[in-house]
Amino acid sequence: MKLIRYLTILGIVALLIGCSASVPPQELVDARQAYQKASNGQATQLVPAELHKAKLALTAAEKSFQEDPNSFTTRDLAYIADRKAKIAEGLANSPIEKAATEKANKDFETTQAEIIKSGQIDLAASEKEALIKSEQLEAEQNARLAAEAALAKLEAKEDERGLVITLSGSVLFASNESTLLPAAQNKLSEVAQALLESKERRVTIEGHTDSQGSTDHNMVLAQNRADAVRSYIISRGYPSHLIYAQGIGEGRPIADNNSAEGRANNRRVEIIIDRK
Repeated sequence: MKLIRYLTILGIVALLIGCSASVPPQELVDARQAYQKASNGQATQLVPAELHKAKLALTAAEKSFQEDPNSFTTRDLAYIADRKAKIAEGLANSPIEKAATEKANKDFETTQAEIIKSGQIDLAASEKEALIKSEQLEAEQNARLAAEAALAKLEAKEDERGLVITLSGSVLFASNESTLLPAAQNKLSEVAQALLESKERRVTIEGHTDSQGSTDHNMVLAQNRADAVRSYIISRGYPSHLIYAQGIGEGRPIADNNSAEGRANNRRVEIIIDRK
C-alpha cells in the first residue's frame, strides 16, 4: 500500500515538473496540498475509493494545466480535486467511518474464512469479478469527471435550482426572432454533449427577455426561444422526456432594463440541470 501511495505521489510530482515553466493557479496548488495531506493520512486504508476519486480529479486538473496553464477549466478541475481530497480526508477522520470500516473488515475476514473452509469459493472467478467491477467503477468515475469538466468549460454555475448554464440571447437568435442562428448550433452542440455525459438528468430550459415590448409578446417570444433550444438538444440525442421548456419573459431580470447593457444581459436562455 505504501508503494502504491509512493508511486501515485511520484506520478503527480512528474506532472508538476512538466508544468514548471508556468506558475500554477492557487486552486491547483491547494488541490495538490489537499491530496497529499489526504494520501498521507488514514484515507488510504479507510476510504480508498474516495481517495481514488480525488486522484482522478487531480490528474485531470494537472493534464488541463499542461495543455493550457491559464485556462478557467484548469481552475475548475483543480477546485473539484481539492473538494474530493478534503471529502476523503474528512471521511477518514470520522469516528463513524472508522468504526464502520473496522466492522466491515472484520465481517469480511470472517465470511471469507468460512467460505474458504467450506470449499465454496472460486478465488480465480472472484478475482476476475472484482477486476471487472473495478474497471467499471473507474470508467464511471472517468465519465463523471468528463461531465464535470464539460460543464465547467461551459461556465455552469450552481444555485438553489441546480447547475445553470446561461447563454446570451444575441448569440442564439436574431433580434425579436426565435429561429436559432447558425453560430448558435455550435454552442448548443457543446451543451448537448455535456448533458449527455451527465447521465440523463432532468433539464429545464428557460427563455428570458428584456422589458421592451408588451408583456404578452415577450412571454410568447421567450417560450418560442426555449422551445427552439429544447428541440435542438433533443435532435442531438438527449431524451425528450427529461427536457422541458418554459418561457419566463421579462419577469425575472438579472440586470437593470434602463440601460442597453442591462437589457442585453436580460435577453438570455438559461439551461438548468437538476442535481442528481
